Amino acid sequence: MAFENLLTTNEDGVFTITINRPDKLNALNKNTIAEIGVAVAQAVADGSVRVIILTGSGAKAFVAGADISEFSSFSEAEGMALAQHGHDVFNSIERSPKPVIAAINGFALGGGCELAMACHLRVAATNAKFGQPEVKLGLIPGYGGTQRLPMLIGRTKALELLMTADMIAAPEALALGLVNYVTEPDQLLPKCHEIAGKIKNQAPLAIAGIIRSVNAYYGDEPNSFGSEVKEFGKCFITEDFTEGTNAFLEKRQASFKGK
Repeated sequence: MAFENLLTTNEDGVFTITINRPDKLNALNKNTIAEIGVAVAQAVADGSVRVIILTGSGAKAFVAGADISEFSSFSEAEGMALAQHGHDVFNSIERSPKPVIAAINGFALGGGCELAMACHLRVAATNAKFGQPEVKLGLIPGYGGTQRLPMLIGRTKALELLMTADMIAAPEALALGLVNYVTEPDQLLPKCHEIAGKIKNQAPLAIAGIIRSVNAYYGDEPNSFGSEVKEFGKCFITEDFTEGTNAFLEKRQASFKGK
């Protein structure tokens, strides 16, 4: 389908979603969030796709925040509905059985930082900056920021950033564990494709099992170790397991089909 605020490409198993509102620094309005959810669902349903890359258009911003003009007069109920909509979409990214890599090409503030954190891996350009400045508006993060930021960087530092509204640059984000890599801007997408290439060589069903097992640990799964046991067992009835073990014994590269 055609999107109003996104550009999408599907090349060699990598589905790239580009948020395309450069005049608004790719700020997230309700429609853009909904379109991201649709695009991710399309990529998950497409058997040719192995990895998803999510980025922003232009050189200044991944996503510079939410579109404040859209909700400045909201009621309590409307605010809760807005947050729930964001949670639903961002949770669908986190739960995607296909890895989602955030290519952070500039400001990742507020909802932009939350969107990046919902992805499985994050690669930042040297000019990227991160922050949760909602407190300056008399708000708290509403798209999972109070939950995912402590998971990624620890409670104490997360509380500091949430309460001071301070921004951090890419090197500090790397040191804190918020991102996996930092690259020069012109190497951002190549680095993401390098990572995607490594993932594409692995068994897709095992990758999905890894995502579900890790999510179980960080989610509300009462027995996350039990989830790993279940996912481990499921691998044994896949064609990929047969191919992988045969390839290992025959000393050749495996060719996984995701079956």
